[in-house]
Amino acid sequence: MYSMEEVFAGYNRRQATLKASSNRYAEGVAWVAGELVPLDEARIPILDQGFLRSDLTYDVPSVWDGRFFRLDDHLDRLQASCEKMRLRIPLDRNTLRQTLIDMVAKSGIRDAYVELIVTRGLKFVREYQSYENNLYLMVMPYVWAMPPQVQLTGGSAVVTRTVRRTPPGAMDPTVKNLQWGDFVRGWIEAMDRGAVYALLPDGDGNITEGGGYNIVVIKDGVLRTPSRGVLEGVTRKTVIEVAAKLGLETLLDFVPVDDLYTADELLICTTAGGVMPLTELDGRPVGGGQVGPLTRRIWEGYWKAHYDPKHSFEIDYPASA
Repeated sequence: MYSMEEVFAGYNRRQATLKASSNRYAEGVAWVAGELVPLDEARIPILDQGFLRSDLTYDVPSVWDGRFFRLDDHLDRLQASCEKMRLRIPLDRNTLRQTLIDMVAKSGIRDAYVELIVTRGLKFVREYQSYENNLYLMVMPYVWAMPPQVQLTGGSAVVTRTVRRTPPGAMDPTVKNLQWGDFVRGWIEAMDRGAVYALLPDGDGNITEGGGYNIVVIKDGVLRTPSRGVLEGVTRKTVIEVAAKLGLETLLDFVPVDDLYTADELLICTTAGGVMPLTELDGRPVGGGQVGPLTRRIWEGYWKAHYDPKHSFEIDYPASA
């Protein structure tokens, strides 16, 4: 039930149903200033500091097969990010949570990418105590950072040579943010070198992360993932839990760039795509050049976790949706 082929087949069936829907929110819905609008009609104030200076934080939970996955983990991380940025979420947690559930239910989208953004608002930061922060919510059909057809064989990546990850002393990577200048430059370099995914080093010989995804190296049955200079990913958390159930050890530590070139298997992971195998690095095959056996087992365990009531709950969709 949880093989790559079966998971993608189920997704494709649900997508076909969604595309046939006449629901005005079937292609996405946004919540702006308390109002719901179709996603392509949503607008934000041009003077919002989130737009002008990326003075914001955000988070992205997902819905899979009609079930919200680890929503409370994402809300916890959003709250922690807001506290670090001296931002206040305009809605209380219960109202925010229910608003997201209602949006998904009204959209009829059973596989959804859900985004919450909290911005500074319309004032430039001088003091933060009196600010009225803004909140934007979006629900849209599930986004694949690595398309399903690519996941079957694995993606191609490079370790960037011209771009380093912004250091933690300049920008806290545990606060999910949209200051993606280094990530965008990394992607440009990756494309210029004939690859798709960029893995950014820290300038001290260690690997960090890529644009929205954590990196996991597998060698001799042990998983290793960077502990510093990266977002503490909810998807990575699930990968670690799945690996533990499989009897595999995961080490959070500094990961030298050189270790990527001797890895048995290599994967990246994010809410938008899940567990994504990499089978080519800098133009050379990773391991045997195919999706590795441990990556495949972790992949299957990750999607199986979406049906675990400890991590997910079913959404009650109205018949009209």
